[in-house]
Amino acid sequence: MPVPLYEAKAEFFRMLGHPVRIRVLELLQDGPKPVRELLAAIEVEPSNLSQQLAVLRRSGIVTATRTGSTVVYELAGGDVAELLAAARRILANLLIGRQDMLDELRAAEATR
Repeated sequence: MPVPLYEAKAEFFRMLGHPVRIRVLELLQDGPKPVRELLAAIEVEPSNLSQQLAVLRRSGIVTATRTGSTVVYELAGGDVAELLAAARRILANLLIGRQDMLDELRAAEATR
């Protein structure tokens, strides 16, 4: 029996649900990067980065090529960059809404 689309989408978002994976995807938006550059930018243990890169690679969201001892990662397609941009817009709107609420609360407290 095939997996319902909503379950596949939920699994996709669970796969994205790790800060290191999101950071890797953000860095790869600027183009392919060798692992050493990712390590320098993210500042996590090499084993942790390797584990997160493996998850992204298995999901097909990134690809890896090896030249000698250097492994270079890149986004598998431009849709990921669009998804991250949409997430930034949604988050910005949520934060603006929360700021408006916070301003209202502060104004109410000031009048007491």
